[in-house]
Amino acid sequence: MKKLLNTLYVTSENGYLALDGENIVVLDNEREVGRLPLHNLEGIVSFGYRGTSPALMGACAERNISLCYLTPQGKFLARVTGGIKGNVILRKQQYDSTRDKEASLEIARNCITGKIHNARWILERATRDHSMQIDVEKVKMSSGYLKNSLVNVRNCQSKEQLRGFEGEAAKIYFGVFNELILQQKKDFNFQGRNRRPPLDNVNALLSFVYTLLTNTFTSALETVGLDPYVGYFHTERPGRVSLSLDLIEELRPVLAERFVLSLINKKMITKKNFKKKENGAILMDDAARKIVLTEWQNKKKEVITHPFLKEKVEWGMVPYVQAMLLARYLRGDLDGYPPFLWK
Repeated sequence: MKKLLNTLYVTSENGYLALDGENIVVLDNEREVGRLPLHNLEGIVSFGYRGTSPALMGACAERNISLCYLTPQGKFLARVTGGIKGNVILRKQQYDSTRDKEASLEIARNCITGKIHNARWILERATRDHSMQIDVEKVKMSSGYLKNSLVNVRNCQSKEQLRGFEGEAAKIYFGVFNELILQQKKDFNFQGRNRRPPLDNVNALLSFVYTLLTNTFTSALETVGLDPYVGYFHTERPGRVSLSLDLIEELRPVLAERFVLSLINKKMITKKNFKKKENGAILMDDAARKIVLTEWQNKKKEVITHPFLKEKVEWGMVPYVQAMLLARYLRGDLDGYPPFLWK
């Protein structure tokens, strides 16, 4: 159980939510594990299947407390809100901000600033921790380019410019990504990003983990009442969760890509877990998917200090925090959207 920014997260799969007077009570196998006054909350998020008592649902609706249900894996199931407080005003603010060129560009810039900052941190850490195993000069040069790219991103005046700076920074970063693969280098040789379909083992892993992260962000945005299909940096297409794709940019390096590197360097995944189709596409086998999903769940439980909130949170909660921060900015509670800048 975790309370963040007036939202209660109940992460236990067996958690049942009940009402006792003016308090929400969290029960795990009939044992009380938590209790909080309802008047302290603006939202409740439950990652479980056992549900909520009708009395609590009614109390939340009456008090305009959003009640959201996700699977233990983080897939959005449903959200219950009261008759007055809903998502209409927030979503209108979101749609208005996407039509405001200055506001839209500022949010997009912040997302890409987070991405490049975090990618540079990955390279800097590699030069510090693995100087005897990598080409330090090559990696340092790329890190320096990303540092300069951050200045260009902050000063760019259009999304076209921003996309150009982001694309070039990604090319430079992935140009040295192979240096970060310290084990099984022959079987996990990385020569650049490719997808639809992935053509090598590393890209197959990256694509799969990016999908997991995108699904988490989509659930997070649904949870706070934002429309995941209307974004700022990624263009809108039918069925494309553009806002989710915007926000995952910040976490790609420090969460998704570090996670993939860990799977390879710790030899949790080997070349035996992949097969090649006639069209050249590389697919993971069932055993690999099971390993990735298990380790992904373990990764999400790791506790970090959020760089903006200065609070300890699990990695799995970071997408929900970022979605909440964006919602607060759109409501006017924050001066700007704070990207996730890993230290």
